[in-house]
Order: sequence, then structure tokens, then C-alpha cells
Amino acid sequence: MTVRISAAAAMILTATIAGCSDPAPKNEQRLPPVNPQAASLQEGFSTLDRLIEAAKREGSLTVIGLPRDWVNYGEIIDSFSDEYGIKVNQVEPAASSQREIEAAAQLKPDVFDLSLEVAVANAPMFAPYRVQQWQDIPDHLKDYGGRWYAGYGGYMSIGYDPRKVAAPASYADLLKPGYSVSLPGDPRQTSAAFNGVMAASLSGGKAEAARGVEFFGRLKKAGNLAATERTASVVVDWDYHNAERAAHEANGGQPGWKVAIPGDSVLSAYYVQAVSKSAPHPAAARLWQEFLFSDRGQNLFIKGYARPVRMEALEMRGTLDKELAARLPVTNAKPVILTIPETDTAKTYLKREWALKVR
Repeated sequence: MTVRISAAAAMILTATIAGCSDPAPKNEQRLPPVNPQAASLQEGFSTLDRLIEAAKREGSLTVIGLPRDWVNYGEIIDSFSDEYGIKVNQVEPAASSQREIEAAAQLKPDVFDLSLEVAVANAPMFAPYRVQQWQDIPDHLKDYGGRWYAGYGGYMSIGYDPRKVAAPASYADLLKPGYSVSLPGDPRQTSAAFNGVMAASLSGGKAEAARGVEFFGRLKKAGNLAATERTASVVVDWDYHNAERAAHEANGGQPGWKVAIPGDSVLSAYYVQAVSKSAPHPAAARLWQEFLFSDRGQNLFIKGYARPVRMEALEMRGTLDKELAARLPVTNAKPVILTIPETDTAKTYLKREWALKVR
């Protein structure tokens, strides 16, 4: 009798244990297989943890055109690698946007960081992927199909040495005696210099290449156009470059470089992110995008004096690092972003007229 009771009890206990353990594997089975080529986290991985696991199995990520001293990319790369244990291979860090595209077949990067016009022109090279914060990115700064999307940007600014010149209240002030003005390169070849010319041309919220070229022609005629940045008291450049220079000089204990963003409108531009359609590490590439667009990643861009695309959303949700944001140059100007046709038309004009009118 005792033996029968024990056997029955054992059967009940075994059934109970089996019944209790059934739900876990069933729940696990309900998750679809991982698809590293999917166009969203939900479609390809179901959860962020599964994306992280897939990326860790790949073990590596290859990036191109990301100098460590550019908008804090050094810390961003290190933070990503430390967080997920994924090795980040940096190839051709000084590559321009166009060079990134040209070198892709040989160097096989997983992700791209590109100017808007280069991204649009080469969209077929990119795999669609919408990050979790997709709705925070303004419609005019992302591809409808998810192939590219703005990550960070900046405003064109006037950096100046207050020990040599007064703070300029407008671009027109740069025509006054005593100013020595430089661009960061040849505007026919360098994107920042091109945008400097277009920024100086803003009138009524609209940029016009002819007006910009004419302005720099007047600077040249007045003797106010410097040959190099080293000899200039003023540099027209993106605010993240000028602000970083100001911070560097301040850290050196000298009250040096200052940054001004004059006017009611300011020229703005963004760099966009994209996943390579032939990425050797597709899961790591998608995890990289999720990291860049996370609150942490976006705040790390601010630390590099760039303006993250989700800045307004961060502020609304209380996740903006206010101490870092307070270091950005202050302005109430309305951002103006050139369209692709406007950029193409302006660049064609500069190539034709710059040498003739700025001598």
C-alpha cells in the first residue's frame, strides 16, 4: 500500500514539474528566427537583447570615414565596443563621403557616415533599417524607405579671436577694416568651405550662390580674405569645429577663440547614417545604428559639439544632458537646409565663377 502511494505521488510530482516547465520553451518557440537583414529591430530580432546576441556572435564592426577627433567619434566608438564587447575596425578615418563610397567594394565597411547629397546619390548601396527612434527624426532628414537618416549636424558659424577683432554682429561686419577672414579650404572642393560661402549669402532665409561669391569677392578686394586659417582672425566654419577650438583654447588657460552665429537664419546641414547592403556584419551594423540614435549615443554627439537629430525629442523627454547642451553656441536663428537641387546648382555656379570673381 505504501509503495503504491509513493509511486502515485511520484507520478503526480513528475507531471507537475513537467507542466511548470512547459511554458518557457513554448514562449521561446513563438519568437521567429533572427534575420540580420531585416529592416527593423522588431522584424529581424524581436528584442534588443536578441540583436545584441547576434551582433556579439559576429564579433566585429567595420566603420569608415570616422576620425576619432570628429564630433567625439573616438569616445562613441570606444563606448560601443566596451558596452557590447564588439571590436570596431576603423578604416580610412580621413575619407570624405565620396571616398567612402568609392572604397566600399574594396574595404567592405558595415556602415556609412555621409553628407546628405552623397547618401541620396548612392541610396541603392544601402540596406533599409529603421531604428527604434525613427519617429523622432524629421521627415525631411530621412529616406522614406529607411535607407539613410540624419544622425547629427551643425550650424555654420563665425569663429573669431576677440583679442584681435570685435564680435561680428553680421557677416557684413567682416568687410570692416581689421578683419582677416578664412574658409576651411577651397569652396569648390571642401564641403565646409562651400557651406561657408552659402551661409554668408543668406538673405530672407534663402541662400544664393551668386550672392555668396560676390560677398567673398568684396572681402578679397578689401584685403580681408586671409590665405590660410593660421593667419586669420576669423574662420567661417561649422559651429562644432569652432566650438571645439574655443574649448581647446579655454582648457589651455587662455581666453581665446569665440563663436558667433549672427542673423535671423542660419545655414544648417546634417550627416546621415546608413547600413551597407553588403555589410559583412549585418547585426553589428544594425546595433551600431541603435546605439547612435539612443539617448546615450545622441548625448555623446553633443559632447563633441554636434547637434544630434533627436535633440528636441531628448529635451521633451527629459533625457537631454543639459550640461553638455549648454556648451553649444547659442542662437535663436531659424535653421535653413539646402535641398539637393539647390546644392547641385550652387556647386556648379562656384566651379564656374569662383576663380573669376574671387581673385
